[in-house]
Amino acid sequence: MRRQLLAGLGMILIFAVLTGLAYPLAVTGIAQAIFPDQANGSLVEQDGQVVGSLLLAQPFTQPEYFHPRPSAINYDATDSGGANWGPTNPDLLAAAEANAEAYREANGLAPGDQVPVDAVTMSSSGLDPHISIANAHIQAERVADARELPVEDVLRLIDEHTDGRAFGFLGEPGVNVLELNLALDNL
Repeated sequence: MRRQLLAGLGMILIFAVLTGLAYPLAVTGIAQAIFPDQANGSLVEQDGQVVGSLLLAQPFTQPEYFHPRPSAINYDATDSGGANWGPTNPDLLAAAEANAEAYREANGLAPGDQVPVDAVTMSSSGLDPHISIANAHIQAERVADARELPVEDVLRLIDEHTDGRAFGFLGEPGVNVLELNLALDNL
């Protein structure tokens, strides 16, 4: 029995070192060597200070900035999650209607105008950094007016900061809100 116990403890020790130390160090080293920016959180620096991550939404509310999707967690990067409301939940419908009304008001749209779905619904993480191209185009006029810029310049920046489909065929193209707002600030 003692021999079996020692063999078992030896295997626990070997696998603890392999899976708890060697494997994480190897994966971290490979990630740092091949994808250093992504491995470090895709942080964005401006004037030597980190201002955000390309992977996480931030709350932009001023009229001179593009606004992200609504967030159930108030853009708190230490948390992640949606409201988990089903499609027939009255709370989801009420929140979507309230978000649509606020979106129309902020962007000078008429009460019956169509609103992009990503402008009124929350992502499942509450931290999605992208908005749809349609959403960005609707916000362009508000941003251009607030910054006293030609709308064409703002639309050009939207095009420059639109990410294509992942691997060329997965998902929809989207506009990274942080990148776009920083590009506007750098004009």
